[in-house]
Amino acid sequence: MILKCEQMWDMPLGGDGGDKEVTHWFGNLCYVIFGFLCKVLWRYKVVNREALRQFAGKSGVVLVGNHSSFLDVIFGFLSVRTRQWVRFMARENLFETAKGLGGQVFSRVGAFPVARDTADRTALKRAARMLKNKEVVGIFPEGTRRGKSGSTPKLHAGAALIARMGKAPLLPFTMRNVESIKRKGQRVRFPKVTIVFGEPVYLESFDFLPKNDRLEACTWYVMRECYALNRQVPADQVDMVELFPECPDYSQVFAEHPICPPVSQEGE
Repeated sequence: MILKCEQMWDMPLGGDGGDKEVTHWFGNLCYVIFGFLCKVLWRYKVVNREALRQFAGKSGVVLVGNHSSFLDVIFGFLSVRTRQWVRFMARENLFETAKGLGGQVFSRVGAFPVARDTADRTALKRAARMLKNKEVVGIFPEGTRRGKSGSTPKLHAGAALIARMGKAPLLPFTMRNVESIKRKGQRVRFPKVTIVFGEPVYLESFDFLPKNDRLEACTWYVMRECYALNRQVPADQVDMVELFPECPDYSQVFAEHPICPPVSQEGE
């Protein structure tokens, strides 16, 4: 079936919206092909996937990760299947590659575009609608792959904003060793890749902060969790000033106010 990309961006993929979904055959084919190749070449495994599975059929969730390689999206996609789909936000120019063929490919596996460095209200509303439909929305708040451009890494608070709009929790995750697969000027390598899911973070845990700081602080906190998972260290040992020198530092704030899941979420 031939569908326009714009149609697929506004169609559900998983969840329980009740409307006609994006057809699954292409996404399933990609899962089989890329899953086989990644398992053979990089022997990937997934740790703590149950942290994501607990939301299947119950709630939407914002999947938040650090971004170091173009392969992050592929391993992220594989780690969420087969019980769930992930709708990754991707920069809009990717959908124009190969004379529009790239748009068909990305759209059929659930991705949708966002205009970089702007308040893309259309993308935000799409993401919130997906969350309310109990889907998984994937975001890399750094906006671009770390170390792949000359710009200073920044944190965008869109992940927390979408979580608030869609009334959903955020879930940090990371891909270990993906950045080692292909370094500039070097041949392709085949390290063992591990995808690790952290524990969910709820926006109401940040209510002690001034209202204007909550979204930014929440995104900062979740990204610190991502890097802690990636480096296999306690979160308070991650130097966020080094990682994001132009962003406010909330280390002392969270040292004095540890974030814990709300009591109402426990045991669900």
